[in-house]
Amino acid sequence: MSRTLLRGAQVVTMAPDRPDAEHLDILIDGDRIAAIGENIKTSDAEVVDFGGRILIPGLVNAHLHTWQNALRSAGADWTLMEYLTHLHGECVDRYTPADMHISNLVGALNQINCGTTTLGDWCHNALSPEHADAAVEGLAQAGIRAVFLHGTPYRSPEIPHPLAEIDRLLDGPVRDHALLTLGMALQGPQYSSPETAVADFRAGADRGLVVSMHQSGGELSPGWEAVRASGLFGPLTNVVHGTDLPNAWTKMLVEEGVTFTATPENELGQGHGTPVTGALLRLGSAPSLGTDIDTAVPGNLLTAARIALAHQRSLDHAQYRETTGMHANSASVTAKQALAWATVEGARALGLADQVGQIQVGMQADLVAVDARALNLWPAHDPVATALHADIANIEAVMIAGNWRKRDHALLAPGIDDLKDQLRDSGQRLLRSISPAHSHA
Repeated sequence: MSRTLLRGAQVVTMAPDRPDAEHLDILIDGDRIAAIGENIKTSDAEVVDFGGRILIPGLVNAHLHTWQNALRSAGADWTLMEYLTHLHGECVDRYTPADMHISNLVGALNQINCGTTTLGDWCHNALSPEHADAAVEGLAQAGIRAVFLHGTPYRSPEIPHPLAEIDRLLDGPVRDHALLTLGMALQGPQYSSPETAVADFRAGADRGLVVSMHQSGGELSPGWEAVRASGLFGPLTNVVHGTDLPNAWTKMLVEEGVTFTATPENELGQGHGTPVTGALLRLGSAPSLGTDIDTAVPGNLLTAARIALAHQRSLDHAQYRETTGMHANSASVTAKQALAWATVEGARALGLADQVGQIQVGMQADLVAVDARALNLWPAHDPVATALHADIANIEAVMIAGNWRKRDHALLAPGIDDLKDQLRDSGQRLLRSISPAHSHA
């Protein structure tokens, strides 16, 4: 197996027992991190000099509807209700398997370009087995690590998740790709009858799968209590958004090990409600992060992390002034916490905390090199903050499972121009199904 030695960088491991940043070498053997330390000696490895760079764990975008990539920016001015009406009401059933494939392929490549190595692909437009297979193949072709969260368009609260499809995907299309795992994108207790919600949760638990669901405000439906009474909330449960959950419910879910994924830019812009960040921090927990929909917001997870950080600090500053009449003397949330939301917490939300999210011996070699020599980052006095402040132009290299997917600021993916043409054609055709006042085709 190939061996690679990364020298000269400042390394942000995100491991709890190590300093925030260190000058370390990293030895990669095959798809795993074989050693980290100072001045590692080896005679059989390719040596890469990363002096002036910062190495961080690969970012984890825990929630993206990648299938919407061809519609990028079309809904930038939509509210949540307009998004549901025009995309889910008018557009979803026009998707072909080819549309699913090109959006997932190019969407995943864009994530890699932005420094994301692991993606929670929340695919709730699997209209048929062929649509699901095309979406899976797009992820696999891109070379990203992903949890394919299988879902379908919104349906009656009485109709359970199609378990035959889950078992089919487990037995073939997902299992066949080493970087892919399967999860369930459920309608969840908010949008299912109590009986259906319990059955869906139990099906996920029986298969050991992450089950993820949306919750964006409003009074909790009876399905929530039914799932709680059945003892089915746990570490493989992921709540997306979780805005305006009653405090008692948030506390109970955190105590059961449930993870939360905030998508701050879209939540704030479309009207989902206040991101759950502060409620989790007060309970000693933390969110993972997603970018949600390319239809409305950029797919850059570091941007989402900075927005989440700034928004929570703003709320905390306002609360402090209201309580004391004074300005706070220290920040309530740190840059390192925000970077953890985009790495460690994302891995936990997707059930992959033992594989990714940190730079540790034995874990998968999913790494990102940030070029800290760039004018917008230099001098890099605080490596953690510098990594958080990076933009796409600063993401010099991306490694997934020991394989380079981006080097020297360029994606290692052939035929990008042809893929872009296919994506544009797909998007223009799909947008013709949206009412003219809201279509930009």
